[in-house]
Amino acid sequence: MTVNTYTPKQTTTLETPQKVLSKQAAQAKPEANDGSQPDSNNNAKVGFVSLGCPKNLVDSERILTQLRTEGYDVVPSYNDAQLVIVNTCGFIDSAVKESLDTIGEALAENGKVLVTGCLGKKEDEIREIHPSVLGITGPHAYEEVLNQVHQHIEKPKHDPFIHLVPDHGIKLTPKHFAYLKISEGCNHRCTFCIIPSMRGDLDSRPIGDVLSEAKRLVNAGVKELLVISQDTSAYGVDTKYRTGFWEGKPVKTRMLELCEQLGEMGVWVRLHYVYPYPHVDNVIPLMAEGKILPYLDIPFQHASPRILKLMKRPGNIDKTLERIHKWREICPELIIRSTFIVGFPGETEEEFEELLQFLREAQLDRVGCFKYSPVEGATANDLPDPITEEIKEQRLEKFMAVQAEISANKLKQKIGNEYQILIDEVTSDGAIGRTYADAPEIDGVVHLTDEFEVTPGDKVWVQIIHSDEHDLWGVKVDE
Repeated sequence: MTVNTYTPKQTTTLETPQKVLSKQAAQAKPEANDGSQPDSNNNAKVGFVSLGCPKNLVDSERILTQLRTEGYDVVPSYNDAQLVIVNTCGFIDSAVKESLDTIGEALAENGKVLVTGCLGKKEDEIREIHPSVLGITGPHAYEEVLNQVHQHIEKPKHDPFIHLVPDHGIKLTPKHFAYLKISEGCNHRCTFCIIPSMRGDLDSRPIGDVLSEAKRLVNAGVKELLVISQDTSAYGVDTKYRTGFWEGKPVKTRMLELCEQLGEMGVWVRLHYVYPYPHVDNVIPLMAEGKILPYLDIPFQHASPRILKLMKRPGNIDKTLERIHKWREICPELIIRSTFIVGFPGETEEEFEELLQFLREAQLDRVGCFKYSPVEGATANDLPDPITEEIKEQRLEKFMAVQAEISANKLKQKIGNEYQILIDEVTSDGAIGRTYADAPEIDGVVHLTDEFEVTPGDKVWVQIIHSDEHDLWGVKVDE
């Protein structure tokens, strides 16, 4: 079982003289063939740290792409940078602390810092702790960030033949997978969430733009597209499913049509952050046909109708179970990942038991859980009967134990079967990859001990020989 506590991940192009800031730093350092390697003749040098979710990561990629397009170098150390940009997360208290600490480190190491991202919506809070930051902007404020850079670093003389930028832009993920963000914002007002106040209402990208970006990524060697947004199944609602164009053909701005087109590109297509609208049923046949991966990331959050109502989430759990069973009838290979909250204000022992019973009946494949914590600005803060930290922790542990047993049983059933896996890395112990059932960084992996004749991005067939509660072990087989 994967337990997601929503602790922000840090991806950075920077390292201090003493340490690399994160495990992902080496991956995030731009490589020579992506057009972002520093030019020793250029004095316009910027450092960059990205915090938070994949949606924030995509924002960082867009800012970095524009910096390189204008001729700025993105450098891997505080000492070499003329200023540092920190793209922050502000979803929960731990994310806010991480962001503020990172801003402080950048100021201490470099002294000149621009702040952007979700926490940028709370400028007063940032200024109170770090009054010397050069500028603050909110999320997906690409042009504003570039304008602030221009104020502090003169635009370099730009030679497009020297400062090469690939047409798919600068990417902070490994070369074989990429996030494809299809919209900004969210129309829902879940009581525990402040994302709409930070990122605004739903704003769907034109479908032609999304598909063009996907095609560029595939042409650049990407083997897996991870479709992300705040609410993927709402794609196009704000435009009334406007008809756009892709390769001369009309295509509606809608999740089904998007999946149909992505399914023709010959790569893995994985859907994240899918709100359980009825029309989600329409994409299940595409999964059964092998057009897109049979994988749904649906944050159910709870199973008690009363708690779901307090959360302002869909509340008919019986219909949810019915739909899950129907989906599996159509596509038996379907993997369902979800996240849940325990210890929501007013949650009784009986309602927590309803949640555990839902887990047992739904038999979800990948599950994350976190304890409810008040977030500044969330309406759930005003609900009566808050749960003590001790009880929250007890419920989290019990939840984890139930799901761990489910996960272990499901993974054990895979022993003896063969699966195609996508190789992510090769270590001193062997290769590590993922099946279609596993999203990068949040789900499990497949270990290929002593297998070194593969490289990241390869797809190979593997027979599963062992499992635990989280991961699988396998051996490569002839295709």
